Amino acid sequence: MIRYHLMTLIEQKSIRDGVKITLKDVALATDIHRATLSRMVNMQHRNVTTETIDRLCTYFEVPVEQLIEHIPD
Repeated sequence: MIRYHLMTLIEQKSIRDGVKITLKDVALATDIHRATLSRMVNMQHRNVTTETIDRLCTYFEVPVEQLIEHIPD
């Protein structure tokens, strides 16, 4: 199973930047559809592209390991 730590990264960036960041803000900044981000948060999205992962890592300035975690079944 793949777990996304998107909400954790949003919370950390909000604290670091001193402003509340929403999924809509992330969607606008990364050009990733908000519905895609929402499915990632709710663990319903199974086919996230490497481009999406790259955009999120760039936006949050983190390595991929901080965005995605593999949980053995």
